[in-house]
Amino acid sequence: MKKILSNIRNNYSEIYKVFLFLLTMIILVLLFPESKHFRYEYIEGRPWLYEDLIAPIDFPIKKTQAEIEAEKLTIQQKSKLYFRYDQKATDQQMQYLSNIFDTIWIETYGFGDRKSYLANKEQCLSIGSKILETGLVNLPKNLAVGESDKLVYLINNKEAKSVFLNYFYNAKSAYLFTQEALSEAKGVHGELILNFLNDHLKPNVSLDSVKTRSEKESQMAQISPNKGIVLKGQHLISKGEIIDNETFKILESFKFDLERLSRKSNLGLYLGKIILISIPLLTLGLFLFFFRPEIMEDNKNLIMIFILIISMTIITRLVVEYESTYTLMIPLMISPIIIRAFYDSRLALIVHIITIILISFVVPDSFKFIFLQLITGLITIISVVKLQKRSQFFFTTLYIFISYSVIYVGIELITEAHLENIKWNTFIFFAVSAGFTLLSTPLIYLFERLFGMVTDVSLLEYADTNNPLLKELSNVAPGTFQHSIQVSNLAEAAADEIGANALLVRAGAMYHDIGKMDNPMYFTENQHGAYSPHDELSYEESANIIIGHVLAGVKKAKEKNLPDQIIDFIRTHHGTKRVEYFYRMHKRELPDQEIQVSKFTYHGPIPFSKETSVLMMADAVEAASRSLKNPDSKSINDLVDQIIKSQLDQGQFNNANISIREINISKNVFKKKLLNINHLRIEYPEDV
Repeated sequence: MKKILSNIRNNYSEIYKVFLFLLTMIILVLLFPESKHFRYEYIEGRPWLYEDLIAPIDFPIKKTQAEIEAEKLTIQQKSKLYFRYDQKATDQQMQYLSNIFDTIWIETYGFGDRKSYLANKEQCLSIGSKILETGLVNLPKNLAVGESDKLVYLINNKEAKSVFLNYFYNAKSAYLFTQEALSEAKGVHGELILNFLNDHLKPNVSLDSVKTRSEKESQMAQISPNKGIVLKGQHLISKGEIIDNETFKILESFKFDLERLSRKSNLGLYLGKIILISIPLLTLGLFLFFFRPEIMEDNKNLIMIFILIISMTIITRLVVEYESTYTLMIPLMISPIIIRAFYDSRLALIVHIITIILISFVVPDSFKFIFLQLITGLITIISVVKLQKRSQFFFTTLYIFISYSVIYVGIELITEAHLENIKWNTFIFFAVSAGFTLLSTPLIYLFERLFGMVTDVSLLEYADTNNPLLKELSNVAPGTFQHSIQVSNLAEAAADEIGANALLVRAGAMYHDIGKMDNPMYFTENQHGAYSPHDELSYEESANIIIGHVLAGVKKAKEKNLPDQIIDFIRTHHGTKRVEYFYRMHKRELPDQEIQVSKFTYHGPIPFSKETSVLMMADAVEAASRSLKNPDSKSINDLVDQIIKSQLDQGQFNNANISIREINISKNVFKKKLLNINHLRIEYPEDV
C-alpha cells in the first residue's frame, strides 16, 4: 500500500493528465447524440453518391410534418358538428307559449269572441310546435353563411342521425315559415301570431361543443405518422440516381428508424463514441507530447484547452437541440483565437481541427460543416498570426464573415448551380457568429486571470514604456530605466535567435530591476559624480541593499498585479550568484575576519527556462560592459565570454532547458549588439 501511495505521489502530474483526458472524454461521450450517426450524406435533387442501397430492415415511411399538418387541417375543415335536441326545453316552451298567449289575447281583445280566441291559439301553438319539433337553432358565429348544406349530427336522447344544417329552423327561416303558414289560414289574427312567435320562440337545438371537440380530437389522434412500409431487401435507390422528393422521404424515414433502433443497443453505441472521441484526444496528446512538451508539462494548459473544446461542444449540442439551423451562429472561431493568443498558430490549428471533428458528430450535414469551419478557421488563424493589438480582432471578425459568406455561396453553386434558392438569412447568421467572436477579448482577459497566463498582446502592453510603472521607474531611477531598455534589446535579440519567447523576455527585462526604485542612488547607473552612499556603509550592509532589490522588486510587482511570468524574471535574474564587488572588497580589506558567504549571495532561484537564462546573461554583460573604459572588439568578446563562463561554472543554468549551443548563440548576439552600441566595427581576420 505504501509503495502504491509513493508511486502516486511521485507520478502525480502524469496521473492528473490522464485524469483530465478521461474526464474530457466522458463529458464528450455524454454530449454526443443518443443514436448512431447515419453514414450517408445526401441532398434532395442531387445524385446518390454511394452504392445501390438495399433496405437492411423493415421500416415505415414517415410522413413529413407538412403532410401531418395538412391532414389535421382537413379534419378541422371537414369534421362533423354535433347538435343536441333538448326535449325538455321543447315541452317547457310549449307550455309557456300556451300560458303567455292567453295573457296577451286577453290584454288585446278581452274576453269577447271565444271562438276566435280558440282558433287563433290553436293556429299559434300548431305553428310553434312544428318549428320546435323540427328544431330551432342558434348557429355559432364561426359557421359560414354558405355552409347551410353542411352535414351535421343531431343527437336526440341517445339517438343520433345525420341531417343537413339547413334542416333546422333559425330565427329568419322560422319567421318565414310562420308567415307562409298564416297566409293559408282563414279567420285568424296573423300579425298577432307572427309577432308573438317571433318574440317568444327560443332555440331548443344547440351545438354540443364538448362532443364535437371530443370527436375531432379522436380523429386527430388516429392520424398515422406513417404512410406505408418498406420491407427488408427492398431496393431503395441506385448509385447515380437523382434523389426525388419521394425517395428523399424514404431515406429520411430509413435514417430515423436506424437512429431509433440504435438507442436500444447502447453498449455498441457508447463503445463507438469512446473510440471516436478518444482518437482525436489522443492525437492532441501526442502532438503536445512530441512537439509542445512545455505546454504538456503544465496541467493548467491542458485544462484551458479542454475547457475550450468542451464549451464549444456543449454550446453546439444545445443549439442543435433547439434549432439546428442556428448552428451557423455559433462563434466557433473563438477557440483558435484564444489558443493563438496564449500559444502559437500550429497548436491553434490542431485544437480547432479536433474541435470541429468532434462537433461534426453532433451537427447535421457534417461534411458541409467541417469544410466551412475548417477553411474559415485557417483564415482566422492566419489573421492573428502576428497578434500585436486587440484592435486586430475587429478585422478578424470581418475576415470571418467574408470567409463564411464566400464559402457558403460556393457550396450553394456546387449543389444548386444557381443562387435562386439561397437563404439570405444565412448571412445574418454569419454576421452574428462573427460578431460573437469579439467575445474572445474579454475571454482572453478572463483566462489570463484564471490561469495566471499572459498573451502576446498583454506582453506588448506591459513592455510599452508608457506603462505607469515603467514611467515611474524612468523618473525615480533613470539610469536603471536605460539599463533595462538596453537589457531588453540584448535579451530579445538573443531569444529570437534561439527560438525562445522574445516578447516575454523583453517584458521581463523591462521590469527585472524595478526593486531598485526603493534605493536608486545605491546603484551605480543612477549615481552622479564620485560620491557613493556605499562609502558610508560596511560591505555586508552594501551587499544586503544590493541583494534586497530582488525581493523589493518581487513585492512591488505583486502590488502592481504583474503576472507571475514577469515576476519570475525579477526572482531569477541574479540566481544564486554572489555580489562579487563587495565580497572581494570585504575579503581583501578584512582578510582575518571570517566571511559569511550567504550574506553576499542572492537568494535565487536560479533560471528555469531559456527566457530567464537569456535575461540573466544579458543583464550581466550589459552591466559589466559599462565598466569598460575603452571598449573594443577584443575587450567586449573577452568580457562576454568571462561573465557567461562564470555563470556556467556556478551552475546558474542547471535547471533551465537551454543548451550549450544556444548559450553560444546568445553570446555571439550579445557581442554584436554591444559592438553596435559602442559604435565599433567587427574586426575581420587578416588574410593568411
